[in-house]
Amino acid sequence: MGKKMKAIIVGGSIAGVSCAHSLTLAGWDVLVLEKSSEPPARSPTGAGLGLDPQARTIIKSWLSHPHLLDETTLPLSIDQNQATDSEKKVRRVLTRDESFDFRAAYWSDIHGLLFNALDPTMFLWGHKFLSFAMSQDGSTVKVETLVMETQETVEIQGDLLVAADGCLSSIRKTFLPNFKLRYSGYCAWRGVFDFSGDENSETNNSVTLKVSQEMINKMHQEADTIWIPELARLMKETKEPFLNVIYDCDPLERIFWGNVVLVGDAAHPTTPHGLRSTNMSVLDAEVLGKCLGECGPENLSLGLEEYQRIRLPVVSKQVLYARRLGRIKQGLDPDGIGLEQKHMPFFSGAPLV
Repeated sequence: MGKKMKAIIVGGSIAGVSCAHSLTLAGWDVLVLEKSSEPPARSPTGAGLGLDPQARTIIKSWLSHPHLLDETTLPLSIDQNQATDSEKKVRRVLTRDESFDFRAAYWSDIHGLLFNALDPTMFLWGHKFLSFAMSQDGSTVKVETLVMETQETVEIQGDLLVAADGCLSSIRKTFLPNFKLRYSGYCAWRGVFDFSGDENSETNNSVTLKVSQEMINKMHQEADTIWIPELARLMKETKEPFLNVIYDCDPLERIFWGNVVLVGDAAHPTTPHGLRSTNMSVLDAEVLGKCLGECGPENLSLGLEEYQRIRLPVVSKQVLYARRLGRIKQGLDPDGIGLEQKHMPFFSGAPLV
C-alpha cells in the first residue's frame, strides 16, 4: 500500500479545517498549525457569511450529522439591492431576486461544526508558523514553528504544505515577494450584536480598524438617513463596531509551487460583495482533496496541477466580478448593471473534478 502521505496545513480557519476534512477523506495524515491558543469562540471580530447550495452540500458530506448545518444557519432567500437618496429620504428597489437559495451563518458556528467533526489531535494550537524549506529533490517539506507558550522552536516534516494562512499569507510571500493587496478605495463598518444578553430587545424581533467615539457617532447619524429604522437601531445597539478596510488582489497566475499549495484567502483575496470568500475556501478544499485522492500519492505534482487547472479560472472570474459589484455599489462604475448575485460566474456551481 505504501506509506501514508502527510499534509501540514498552516492556518486553522475555515479554509484550513475544510482542507483537513478533504485531505483526510483522500487518505492523508493531516496536521494543522494555528497560532491561536485554542479553537475560536464567539468574538467581537467575528463575521456573518452566506453559504451557497454547492458549499452546503460539500460541508454536509464532511459531517456525521449533516442536519446540524441547517439548524445553525438561517434562510437567505432574497437578494435585494436598493438605492437611497439620503437628502430626500427616498428609497427605490433596483433589483430583487426571490429565488436566492443561500443560508446565513455566523463564522464561528460554521467553524465549530467543521472543527468538532475532526479528530482534535490533528490540531496544534498555539503554534506560530515561522518558515519552511523544501528538500532538494522536492519530495518533502520541513516547517519551522514557534510554540507560543514555551517559545521553543519545533521542526515538522511532511509531504505537502497547505497555505491556509489568509489574505496576508507569509507562505505566498515566499514565492511572490513583490505581491501587494489592492485597496478597493473604501472601508466597511462591522460589528457583532449579541442577542443572548437581551432577549426582549426590539431589535431582536425585527430584523480592522479601531475607531473613535466621534467616528461611531457619525456612522450612527448616517445610518438614520440611509438604512431602514430596524437596521439603524441594530447598528446603534451593537457594541464596539470597527472598520474593515476592503482589499482584494488581481488573480494569481499560479497557486502552487512544488509541494506547496495555496487555498482560501491566501490564493484569492476578495472583496465581500459576492459572498465568495467562505464558499471559495470550501470549494478549494473539496477540489484539492479530490484531485490528490484521484491522482494518488505517487502523482502529487499531477494532482496539484489538476487542482490549479480547475480552481484558478473559477476563482479569478469570481474575484473580478466581486470587485465590479463593489465598484457599482460605491458609484465607481458608470455601467451600473449586473447587481444581482445570480450573475456571478459559476453561480449555479463550479466544477469539482
